[in-house]
Amino acid sequence: MKNILLKLYCTLFCTLSSVMLFAQAGDDTPTGDLENTDAPAAPINGKLFVLAIAGIIFAYYTFKKYRKIQGI
Repeated sequence: MKNILLKLYCTLFCTLSSVMLFAQAGDDTPTGDLENTDAPAAPINGKLFVLAIAGIIFAYYTFKKYRKIQGI
């Protein structure tokens, strides 16, 4: 029981601390909006390829480990 609570505490702490790390205060505009009309769009298309490769490698490793445990 102690291990489960420790893992839960660590997970919640890491999750919530990262949320607070990236939180930003509102702008001084009347609406308090952080959106800027002249801000460039964030390019994520180049990162999707790397993410797909990492997902395929992870799936292969997990499948290989599962087959090793099953004795196939």
